[in-house]
Amino acid sequence: MTQLALVIDLNVCVGCHACVTSCKQWNTSGTAGALVDLNPYAADPNGTFFNRVQTFEVGEYPLTQTVHFPKSCLHCEDPPCVPVCPTGASYKRAEDGIVLVDYDKCIGCKYCSWACPYGARELDEERKVMTKCTLCVDRITDASLPERERKPSCVLACPSNARLFGDIHDSESEVSKAISERGGYALMPEWGTQPSNHYLPRRKTEIRIHPEDLERVDNPLKIDGQLPVQGHRDPGREDFAT
Repeated sequence: MTQLALVIDLNVCVGCHACVTSCKQWNTSGTAGALVDLNPYAADPNGTFFNRVQTFEVGEYPLTQTVHFPKSCLHCEDPPCVPVCPTGASYKRAEDGIVLVDYDKCIGCKYCSWACPYGARELDEERKVMTKCTLCVDRITDASLPERERKPSCVLACPSNARLFGDIHDSESEVSKAISERGGYALMPEWGTQPSNHYLPRRKTEIRIHPEDLERVDNPLKIDGQLPVQGHRDPGREDFAT
């Protein structure tokens, strides 16, 4: 059985929120929208987002790190949001494992949000329906798009390639290899929901400085006598080089 999912590399996520804005733009203008924004410039703004990035500090001073943690619906293999829905609006697609909401059936009762241990469901205050990440299902199944563009908008927008997309049940897929080779893990597995989305852990990189890197090296232009001549009132850095 195919199970499409995201794999997010926490080691290279820079918290730029490109995934957040691209997700908002695509889904607001696509089949899931329009995603509401209430009083966006007021003191207490409220809006509907499928993807959010949480940023926090870990460790103790002075050995602290800033962690950017993107989070959206994890498209669980055993999603607790599906069986609690009284109208059948929440469902899991058999062909690719994506968990979706049928807005025509949703009554906004919030049962699914209470059942979700990850806080991935949000109520659209204007339409009074529950919303969530769809993995851009309308995009990834659009045969009119080139193959390389049939990916969630957040994946295409990420400047650091921190987001991977594919079938985690395919052992030869990019996402499966990333999970197995780099210790990918699921969020809060103790809930037994079998989240499909995985995270690649942060890695501590040791800074190595070689002895030759500590030696001062003259500017090659200075050695060759090709430095530009600076005006009397316009000194340059090389004027003070020793």
